[in-house]
Amino acid sequence: MSLPTRNNPYSFQEFLEWRKNVDYYRDDPFFQKILKHFIGKEWELIDKEARTLSRKASFRWHDMADAIAVPEKRPYMMHYDGHHNRIDRIVRPHEIENMEKEIFSEGLFSSNTTPWTKLMKMFLIYQNGEACISCPLTCTEGLVAILEKFADTPETKRILTHCKEGIDGDYAIGAQYLSEIQGGSDVPSNVLEAAREGDTWKLYGTKFFCSATHADYACITAKPAGSDTVALFVLPSWLPGNKEKEIRNGCTIDRIKWKLGTSELTTAEITLNGAVAYPLGPLERGVANVVGIVLTYSRLTVGLSSAAIMTRAVREAKQYASFREAFDFKLTQFPMVAGQLREMDHTARRTTAGAFKLYRSFLDMGGDLKGGLGTDEPAGIREKRFNIRDLIMLQKITTSWDCTDVVRNAMSVFGGHGVMEDFSSLPRLYRDSAVNELWEGPRNVLLMQIHRDCQRVSSWYKPTAFVASILKGADTGIIAELGREMYELISYPNLAQIEDRTIAACGQWDDFCHRLYHAYQNQALAEVEG
Repeated sequence: MSLPTRNNPYSFQEFLEWRKNVDYYRDDPFFQKILKHFIGKEWELIDKEARTLSRKASFRWHDMADAIAVPEKRPYMMHYDGHHNRIDRIVRPHEIENMEKEIFSEGLFSSNTTPWTKLMKMFLIYQNGEACISCPLTCTEGLVAILEKFADTPETKRILTHCKEGIDGDYAIGAQYLSEIQGGSDVPSNVLEAAREGDTWKLYGTKFFCSATHADYACITAKPAGSDTVALFVLPSWLPGNKEKEIRNGCTIDRIKWKLGTSELTTAEITLNGAVAYPLGPLERGVANVVGIVLTYSRLTVGLSSAAIMTRAVREAKQYASFREAFDFKLTQFPMVAGQLREMDHTARRTTAGAFKLYRSFLDMGGDLKGGLGTDEPAGIREKRFNIRDLIMLQKITTSWDCTDVVRNAMSVFGGHGVMEDFSSLPRLYRDSAVNELWEGPRNVLLMQIHRDCQRVSSWYKPTAFVASILKGADTGIIAELGREMYELISYPNLAQIEDRTIAACGQWDDFCHRLYHAYQNQALAEVEG
C-alpha cells in the first residue's frame, strides 16, 4: 500500500553504485572460465594482464565512452583554417583522442602481443561499444594483416611498422575505404581510378562511405586505368611531414555522414584528386585479398564485439531486474522477465563461447588467410580452411542479428528508462549493434556468398560433411537433421531468380544458417561448461 507524499524518497542509487563499481573481468567468472578453457598454458599470464586492462576498460575508458556519446560532442569538420588554407580537420573531443591513444598504445598488433592477449583485450574494450574505437581497431588489424603479406617497398614496410610496433611511441590507425555510391558492398563495380604516373600510383575519384576517416592510413580499392579489375592499395592520409602542416594527401573530406549508430566515429564521403597510394598484392587480386583477408578480420571483430555488447547488456539488465520492484515484487520474480533474462544470458554466453572457439580454429590454421576459396592444398587442410571462411560469415550475420535482439530485450527490462540516453548506455549499444548488422557485408550479401561457396566446393566437400565437421561432438540427431536440410538447400540451383519458389528457398536458407550457427555456438558452450 502506498500513500500520498510530496517528497518521494525513491532512489536508483543502489543500482548506480553497483554499476559504477563493476569490473568487466574481475566480476565475470564466466569470461574467466572461457579464457581458461580456450587459452590453456597461457592462462595465468593472460589472467594477470586481463585484470590490469579491465581496470582501464571498466572505469576510465568506460567513463570516456559515455562522455563522448552526447550529441554536442560529435565530431565535425573544419574545412579551412583562418587563412583560407584547406585543411579538412576532423574536430573531435579530447576524450576520444586520449582514449584512442591509450588503447592503441597497448600495442595490440605488436609482435610482443600474443593473439589470445589481443583477443582478451578487445573483448573487454568492446564492452564500451563503438566509442570511436572498435572500427579503428579492426581496420588496423586488417591493414596489418594485408601489409604483413604484401609490404615489399620502403613505404609499405614503414606503414606496417607504424601500425604494428609504433614509431617513436606513436601507433598508427587504419581505415577501410571500399564503398562507392553506385555499389555499396558490390566492390567489383568500383570505378575509382588508379593511374600510374611515373613510378607513382595516384588515385582519382570518390568514395562514398569511409569510416575512421581520421585514420593515418586506409586500405582502398581502385581500378587501374584501362582495367575492369579491382586492385587494392594502402592510402596515407598525409604524406611524410605533412600531418603537422594539415596538408592532406591529394584528397578532400566532403562531409561527415549522419548515421543511426556509431555516432562518435567519423564516416565520410571523400574525393581523391591525385592521392598517392601503394599497391598491396597483385593488382588483379584486389577483391579476393580485401574480402579474404581484410574483411575477414572485420567480420571476426563483429562476432567478438557482439558478444561483448551482449555480455554488458545482460549483466546490467539482470542486476536492474534484481533491484527494481513493481507491483510489490522484484522484476526477477515475474516468470516472463525471468524467462527473458535466462534466454538473453544463454545467447550472450553461447555467442562468447562460439567466438572464442572459432578464433581457436583460426589460430590452429596458423592465422593464415587467403583470398578466394583455395583448392591447391591437401584435402584435410582445404576443408578446415573452408570451415573457417564460412563460419566467420555465419558468425557475422548471426551474432550481429542476435545482438540487436538481446540489447532491445535488455532495454525492455528497464521499462521506459531503457530508452533514456542519460539513464544507461543501452540505447547507444543498441544503435551500435544495428550498424554492425550492415557493414562488412550486409546479411543478404553474405547469405548469398555462403550458398555460392558451398555449391562451388560441393564436388570435393559435401554439405553433410561440412555440417558434421563444424558440429563435431554435437548430438548426432542434430547433425543428421541439419546435414540433410543443408544438402537440399545447396542442391537448389540458383537463389537469384525472382519467382515464388526461389523466394521461399531464400527464406529457408536464411533461417537455416541462423539455426546452423546457433548449433555451433551451443556446442562451443557445452564444451566450455563441460
